Amino acid sequence: MTWLRLVRAELRKLTTTKMPWAFLAVLVTISGVTAFAVIFGTDADGSKGFISTAADQKSLTAFAYNGLIIAALFGAIAVAREYGHDTVVPTFLIEPRRHRAVLAQFVAVMLAGGFLGFVGTALTMVAVAIALPATEYNFMMSVGDIMQLLAASSFAAATGAVIGAGIGTLVRNTGGAVAALVVVLLIAPPLAVQLVSEAISWVPGALANVVSGVADDVGMAAALTAMAAWAAVPAIIGVFVAERRDVV
Repeated sequence: MTWLRLVRAELRKLTTTKMPWAFLAVLVTISGVTAFAVIFGTDADGSKGFISTAADQKSLTAFAYNGLIIAALFGAIAVAREYGHDTVVPTFLIEPRRHRAVLAQFVAVMLAGGFLGFVGTALTMVAVAIALPATEYNFMMSVGDIMQLLAASSFAAATGAVIGAGIGTLVRNTGGAVAALVVVLLIAPPLAVQLVSEAISWVPGALANVVSGVADDVGMAAALTAMAAWAAVPAIIGVFVAERRDVV
């Protein structure tokens, strides 16, 4: 089987389950909460300073880090359940060269994750645009801001999905993969910053903000490279382990 057919088969497996719909429902809920915050939320002084400028609105709708976390959960669950339910066995029988099958799975999950990030950002911006007329402010972001946020969220979510997929390949249990992901993305980064203060610029949240254009802790090229490295490490380890470990 050609590698592209493997990728298409993996995409078909992802899109013929209810899991993508559950994650899309989460995105809709987040956008609704954001709209509610725009209409009813205020700063400590009672003002709505958090939406008063284009920069404030861009910061509010920057979805890259949220997209990364959500897509990482998607990737971890999608891959780990394949091993947990032994549905990966037919895939390895069809394609005995496991690295090709695993890479195809990672690419499919990456594409799905990027789509989730794009949709999450689009829904958030639409929600904010709909909610703003209820305030004294208008939608101020430029087309350039919108395009940057969409691209940043898509990229961040794609890398997050690969991180989750790599961890799912290593842990192979849905609950364990999610727990490991929480440790890697939510617990370990703050601890690393406590130990080495310079690490604050290289944790996923800070990198996502740089890519979104709402922070400048490091350069754009460095942020993109670092995010790709965050995804590459678990992916490479996952492919290596999948080649050598028994499936069942």
